[in-house]
Amino acid sequence: MAGRIEDYALIGDMQTAALVCRDGTADWLCLPRFDSHAAFAGLLGTEEHGYWRIGPAHPSGAAPPRADRRRYRGDSLVLESEWDTARGTVRIIDFMPPRDGAPQLIRIVEGVSGRVPMRSAMRLRFSYGRVVPWVHKVGDRTVAVAGPDSVWLDTTADTFGKDLTTYSDFTVSPGERVAFTMSWQPSHREPPGLPEPEAALEATEDFWREWVAHCTYHGPYRDAVVRSLITLKALTYAPTGGIVAAPTTSLPEEIGGVRNWDYRFTWLRDAAITLSSLLRTGYREEARAWREWLLRAVAGDPENLQIMYGIAGERELGEAELPWLPGYENSQPVRIGNGAANQLQLDVYGEVTEALHLAHMTGLARNDYASLLQLRLISYLEDHWNEPDEGIWEVRGPRRHFVHSKVMAWVAVDRTIKLIESGDVDGPLERWRELREDIHRDVCEKGYDKERNTFTQSYGSRELDASLLLIPQMGFLPPDDKRVIGTIEAIQRELSTPDGFVLRYPTAGEEAGVDGLAGDEGAFLACSFWLADDLAMIGRVDEARQLFEKLLALRNDLGLLAEEWDPRLKRQVGNFPQAFSHVPLIDTALRLTASSAFGG
Repeated sequence: MAGRIEDYALIGDMQTAALVCRDGTADWLCLPRFDSHAAFAGLLGTEEHGYWRIGPAHPSGAAPPRADRRRYRGDSLVLESEWDTARGTVRIIDFMPPRDGAPQLIRIVEGVSGRVPMRSAMRLRFSYGRVVPWVHKVGDRTVAVAGPDSVWLDTTADTFGKDLTTYSDFTVSPGERVAFTMSWQPSHREPPGLPEPEAALEATEDFWREWVAHCTYHGPYRDAVVRSLITLKALTYAPTGGIVAAPTTSLPEEIGGVRNWDYRFTWLRDAAITLSSLLRTGYREEARAWREWLLRAVAGDPENLQIMYGIAGERELGEAELPWLPGYENSQPVRIGNGAANQLQLDVYGEVTEALHLAHMTGLARNDYASLLQLRLISYLEDHWNEPDEGIWEVRGPRRHFVHSKVMAWVAVDRTIKLIESGDVDGPLERWRELREDIHRDVCEKGYDKERNTFTQSYGSRELDASLLLIPQMGFLPPDDKRVIGTIEAIQRELSTPDGFVLRYPTAGEEAGVDGLAGDEGAFLACSFWLADDLAMIGRVDEARQLFEKLLALRNDLGLLAEEWDPRLKRQVGNFPQAFSHVPLIDTALRLTASSAFGG
């Protein structure tokens, strides 16, 4: 049975990632890319759907023991887990070396004290748990083959097969190290080279040490910021610069519910805000790579901007269900692909333009096509900003005139005007200044409830929406505007949980609500960070700091956050780890530091 979402650790090689549970089980791994079919899909099913557990031997039928301690080695993505047993203490080091050839998952078992009996159990199931491979020996190596996939297992320990599973039973003494390396290779290719686990470990630690050294942030809560930055780097697909929203699919927003989506794609919104955080903490190369990815992804058709693309810029992301997987804690359906790719979300024009503007302002080398793209996006918005859309939250109900979408359309125009005013490009400056004013006036007249002194989710509605918290952060109105303060206070009254965290918008329980879906969801962590930002902006910095620290306390023991927090069950829910949670953590830390919120 899969662990709680917060029981998992992330390891990865910036092309794919594995989730390793506290009991030493790798329950999720897609090969060779984030969006490939899973070879371990136990996270969304049972052990029959694929897993790899290494840990102290335990009686048959008993639950495997959980590690007593675990941590990342310094500022890296190398995981260490330790078990204290009646026979002694053992440590497992899990990592995926930045790829130079075949993707590898390496697990090194190290004796700390005593003599500890250990067991490795690997059950590979390709195609999301559906396909049992042919497993056989090639010399001293074990290989599993099915269709286009092959996985090679290399270890000095003896292995044997039983019940369609590859086992190894061995004992470790103090200082003894036994390595297991799993390598993926297309089945028609020659076998991957023999691994060198110790050299790979040293190279992996060196990579992360050197990468973190470029971080320019040295303020309060630096450890939390750096762990979030490492997580964002791990979610970057190195060959293209695309950034996945999360490495998982179908982890539920409500345990047992239907709000289960595939997040292994590059949302323009998520990637743009990730770019912003990376730029402001010193990571210009990642920003440049993402900008190049963007230009390739939208090339030839920028007017028909999709809200998301594949990690190499693919446009077709058709959604399907996998009925043979029962889902995480029976949360069905399990989905792959994402039908929201074809939605109209006008706010992404604002997020992309804001990201390009920030890249320009921070001195990223000029790219003429990026400036041309920005002009073409505004030309499209000029004719379409006043249309209804599905909005930031990808509602599957009717299109509406979402206030946040209009605000971000204003942002797109405003930042492009600034680009023209800088003299770097030419454009219809006066016409677009009028357009900027028209959008601003429209939002303030149609999206604002004078009686309640708050902006609303959409024109003519009474519902609130946490995305309205971005109004002052985007510069649409100043923080001290009474309408901004009224909106912040209304969201605190109507969308906050008893713990003070923020819901995205009202859901309708068993009935289909504004988003076209039945069921509820947890508090949205990004929105809760946005509230902390706004509180700091309006001078309530002590309250902002208190909320920020409560949010930091929701992270698991390794500093990782899912998409949401279930205030009733007191646990993380949604895909994990989630870029859209770690980015605002970084942003809020930077804002509180700039507001001198620490040290009185």
